[in-house]
Amino acid sequence: AVGFLLAGGLSLTAMGLGGIVAGLGVALLAGLVSRRTHLAEDASFASFYLTSLALGVLIVSARGSNIDLLHVLFGTILAIDGPALYLMGGITTLSVCLLAVIWRPLVMECVDPGFMRLAGGHGGLYHMIFLFLVVINLVAGFEALGTLMSVGMMMVPAATARLWTRRLLPMMILSAAVGMVAGLTGLLVSYHFRLAAGPTIILTCSVMYLLSLLTSPAGLRAGRGLSFQQDS
Repeated sequence: AVGFLLAGGLSLTAMGLGGIVAGLGVALLAGLVSRRTHLAEDASFASFYLTSLALGVLIVSARGSNIDLLHVLFGTILAIDGPALYLMGGITTLSVCLLAVIWRPLVMECVDPGFMRLAGGHGGLYHMIFLFLVVINLVAGFEALGTLMSVGMMMVPAATARLWTRRLLPMMILSAAVGMVAGLTGLLVSYHFRLAAGPTIILTCSVMYLLSLLTSPAGLRAGRGLSFQQDS
C-alpha cells in the first residue's frame, strides 16, 4: 500500500518491493512469536498477515479508488504483462534452487527442531530462509491473484495433497499438480461462463479439496472409521 502511494498508482516494482518488506516483517514477527510463546507459527502468521492486510486496505482506500482497491485485493490475472511474468519466473527459479540447497536441514528443522539446536545445525537460519521464500512467493502471486486470493492458492492445494499422502516429496509434487490443474480449469471455466478468473481458480481448488476430503484415505472416511473403532 505504501509502495502504491509513493509510486502514485499501480507500479509493479514499487508495490513488489513494498510487499517484500512488509511480508518479511510479518514473517519475522510470526517466527519470533512462535519461538517465544506457545502459539503455533501458522496462527501467529495468519494474525499478523490479516493485520497488515487490513492496514494496507485502509491505506489504499483512503488515497485510491475502488478500482485500485479491487486490483490490490483480487489481482488481474487476465492482464498480466511481461515484467510480471519475469518476476514470477525469477521467484520460481530462486525458490526451487534455494529449496534444493537447504532441503535436508530444512526437513530436519521441521521434523525435530530440538535435535537441530543440540547439533548446532543453525535450524533457525533455514527456517527464516523458508519464511523468506513464502513471502516472496506471496508477493509474486499478488499481481495475478491479489493479496486475498494468493493465500488461498498457496494453502488449499497443500491441504489437498496432505489428505492423500504423508510423505513430503510426493506431497509437494501433488500440491503443485493440484495448483496447476486448478489454475487451468479455473481459467477455462471463467472464460466459458464469463466469471471472474481469480475467484474461479480458488473455488476450483476448493472443489478439489472437498472431493479429496470425501474420497481420500485421510479424509472424512478415515474419521468415521476411527470414531467407529473408538465407540467399539
